Amino acid sequence: MLRISQPAAPTDRPLLILEGRLVGPWVAELSGAAATAGDPTTLDLDLAGVTFADDAGVTALRHLRSAGARLVRASAFLAALLG
Repeated sequence: MLRISQPAAPTDRPLLILEGRLVGPWVAELSGAAATAGDPTTLDLDLAGVTFADDAGVTALRHLRSAGARLVRASAFLAALLG
């Protein structure tokens, strides 16, 4: 299960906080939430609460990063997967 929340950000950059496992159907949920949040070049993804990501999850995060999103507070495990 993956929880995605979007607090009211004090800056002009939208923030999505991810908590849980980024696997299977939750990858599509992330893609939808990121699209709803707006321009990926101004999007921050807080990954501190992500406990696991499968290949599809890692690919989705890499895609968002290459589109300009900032991936912040990733664990060492997740950072190594993202390369």
